[in-house]
Amino acid sequence: MMPKVSVEIPRELLEDLNMHVGDNKKFVSQSDAIRTAIRKLLDMMDEVDMRHGRLKK
Repeated sequence: MMPKVSVEIPRELLEDLNMHVGDNKKFVSQSDAIRTAIRKLLDMMDEVDMRHGRLKK
C-alpha cells in the first residue's frame, strides 16, 4: 500500500490536469498523473544536478 499525500493546488492547475485524465486519455486517475509528473520532475532535477556536479552517475 502506498502512503497518501494531500496537497492544495490552484483550480486552474487541477482543471489542466483533469484534461488528461479519464477513459481514452493519457492517465487513468489524478493520482497516476501526479505520480508521473513527480517522477519526471525528479528525473529532470537529477539531470541538472549531474550537469552541475552535484550528483554522481
